[in-house]
Amino acid sequence: MGNSAPVGVFDSGVGGLSVLREIRALLPAESLLYVADSGHVPYGEKSPEFIRERCRLIAEFLLGQGAKALVLACNTATVAGVAELRELYPQLPIIGMEPAVKPAAAATRSGVVGVLATTGTLKSAKFAALLDRFASDVRVVTQPCPGLVERIEAGDLDGAATRELLQGFVAPLLAEGCDTMILGCTHYPFIRPLLRELLPASVSLVDTGAAVARQLQRRLAEQQLLADGEAAAGRFWSSGDPGQMQAVLPLLWGEAASVQRL
Repeated sequence: MGNSAPVGVFDSGVGGLSVLREIRALLPAESLLYVADSGHVPYGEKSPEFIRERCRLIAEFLLGQGAKALVLACNTATVAGVAELRELYPQLPIIGMEPAVKPAAAATRSGVVGVLATTGTLKSAKFAALLDRFASDVRVVTQPCPGLVERIEAGDLDGAATRELLQGFVAPLLAEGCDTMILGCTHYPFIRPLLRELLPASVSLVDTGAAVARQLQRRLAEQQLLADGEAAAGRFWSSGDPGQMQAVLPLLWGEAASVQRL
């Protein structure tokens, strides 16, 4: 496997494009493959067994495309599937996501941290362990956000329906005095501008996309796999409607590209 081999990234849908953008910004020489499992979005409502199976199948597909590393750009997929993938492919750099509990706990001034996330992430043992490890000195208020991923998948980042939904999710967190809010799903950075409209300027927003890109850089460097040439164009697949993903790519990725059916 050479340095010019691509990095494979996947998510339950298009949300992981927020992580892909961070990877491209930090590692512009890397060729990127992206799979949106939009035929099964959102993962937050699925069983761990189902998500593990999807992770295995998508990992096999990306490795078949020559991927030299995998990034699970999805908190729920990481919780359910990353451990098994690391067992199956022990030599492969495999990077997962986790909600930004540690930096949020360090940043809060009021001592109250809010979490916007999917039901699957909030119910997970991994999330509970993060709270035990990093948030023992702060109060964490969680808010599941059913329906929000679907609005973002449709490319509705600031329409009336998305605005109303989001207003209902942030109001209880503000009422509890939260001054730091974790975006606990890779879809949510895309609605950061709308959140900034709805939240007081004193509320900080925290996500982990940039940290994941830095971890990928470290792991590739350790194995001397960092690309040093010119990146190939990104390649995209969707298990849902490729046309729908193709339509939102300019908005979420910043440029148009063709999308193949997975």
